Amino acid sequence: MKKILFLLLPFGVAPVFAQESDSLQEKKDYGRIYGSFESNSAWYTNDKGTGVNQHDAPINGEAIRSNNYLLVNYQLGGFTAGIQAESYEPAALLNYNPGFDGTNVGIWYAGYKTETLEFTAGYFYEQFGNGMLLRAWEDRALGINTALRGGRIVWRPSANVRLTALYGRQRSGFGVANGDIYGFDSDFNLSKVLKFEESDLSIGLSYVGRKEELPAGITAFDALTNAFSGRFNFINGAFYASGEYSYKAEDGVLSIQNRLSNNFVKPGNAIQLNAGYSADGLGIDATVRRTENFKFLSEREPTYVDATSSSLNYNDKVLNFTPALTKQHHSNLANIYVYQAQTKVDFLGNTIMKAGETGGQIDFYYDFAKETLLGGKYGTKLAINLSSWHNLPGEYRLNPAEYDTNIFGVGEKYFSDYNLELRKQFSENWHTAFYYIRQYYNKQWQEGGDKVNTNIVTAEATYNFAENKSIRVEGEHMWADADKKNWAGATVELNLNDKYSLYVWDIYNYGNDDASKQIHYYNFGGAYRIGATRIAANYGRQRGGLVCVGGVCRFVPESTGLSLTISTAF
Repeated sequence: MKKILFLLLPFGVAPVFAQESDSLQEKKDYGRIYGSFESNSAWYTNDKGTGVNQHDAPINGEAIRSNNYLLVNYQLGGFTAGIQAESYEPAALLNYNPGFDGTNVGIWYAGYKTETLEFTAGYFYEQFGNGMLLRAWEDRALGINTALRGGRIVWRPSANVRLTALYGRQRSGFGVANGDIYGFDSDFNLSKVLKFEESDLSIGLSYVGRKEELPAGITAFDALTNAFSGRFNFINGAFYASGEYSYKAEDGVLSIQNRLSNNFVKPGNAIQLNAGYSADGLGIDATVRRTENFKFLSEREPTYVDATSSSLNYNDKVLNFTPALTKQHHSNLANIYVYQAQTKVDFLGNTIMKAGETGGQIDFYYDFAKETLLGGKYGTKLAINLSSWHNLPGEYRLNPAEYDTNIFGVGEKYFSDYNLELRKQFSENWHTAFYYIRQYYNKQWQEGGDKVNTNIVTAEATYNFAENKSIRVEGEHMWADADKKNWAGATVELNLNDKYSLYVWDIYNYGNDDASKQIHYYNFGGAYRIGATRIAANYGRQRGGLVCVGGVCRFVPESTGLSLTISTAF
């Protein structure tokens, strides 16, 4: 029988075939080796049009930068082990955590699993409930890897019970944070106990403790911070509902200049409720959330890279996960003003004092049936999304720092996004879509700047030449009353077959009040796929601002250059 071995090349992995007799394979079990390789590289160039010079900060002369990850796992029966080597040479891509520097082992682990028990030592990823209390995860596009280094035990005494206990320190760059993290999670399915035949009910309880030596002179709170949460999930036919409440004991609050003091000590809490209904052709989903002082860090005080940039700017040393809960648009213009969850206390002056956020979103989906007035021959799909987020209402005082919030009501508005999506197929080959988006972005309270109202329209059409050959054309426009004002954009994508795809797009800030900043941000490139390997290349301009994945964002500076991405699995 054939075995496939893989030879690591500078920019990828190549298969090499070796012969091994079937009889030898049947007698010996050497286990299984599998993994992945990913390389994201960029060559940054000077650009007179945007004023970018590769020798200026933040590029600092490193014109070529590359992030590379090689993950190799081994499995034999219930035993698994793995190691992830990472290389950021000669430097990491722009605005990644400065702790990602050089070449080193980023992740290693070993574990053993039976039907009821699972043991892990080394680095591991974990999430309790919806992640608002604890989530250790990796997202390479955002430069996030918050794995815990320590040990974890998972016990499943029955099909309806799952218990997890863990200890570790959170990864930060190629090192770990100073705080010791203790965790326990339980999940119970009560459907059989309650003899539900058409419904499903589960509950869970979690605990997370962070123990970190207190700074000199700090005595108003304990070195160990305890946090707890409880949750439920219920499903009955087409209806579902879930909820989670989390509480963090009294701890020092980061306020002015992100420093702790004996005079600003507060507990924190978060609550999230979700409910929905899904039936043939109809779907409704609503989520509300309120968080107060609930940014949970593995080190209380952030580490400063320079006078203006701290570990918080890189989503570093954050124990919990709070997504933005707004619609994730694929439109380039709709992603200029994106919301980031506001979970921490921020006192930025006499007029801007934040303690958290309250708000939510609702989604409505409806499919107009085929052969009806609005459905036509092929049917029509309608989707409406509404989201709105605010500061917590209450009384705030800057000096000495203090706040007292109200449970109900809303404070200063951070963000809103009201949008409509209509999808219509006109023939076997023609698919179209139309979007209208109205956004409000309080840039003044989120990152400094103007309060912006936008109206965005987008129209797209896809024509399928054959089963796997198509072209997609999109046009979009944004009207904005402040900041950089109006934008226009267009995209063309060509899929030649299962292997090749090409694209070109441009967004133009023609409405900027500063004529020198009326810039085209153009990009063109393509991708090649073969099996589990994908190679993509791109040349163009990166608009400075927020880059977001799944509602989590990082800031990137403006840049121009060539990028190359290679990924494969084996």
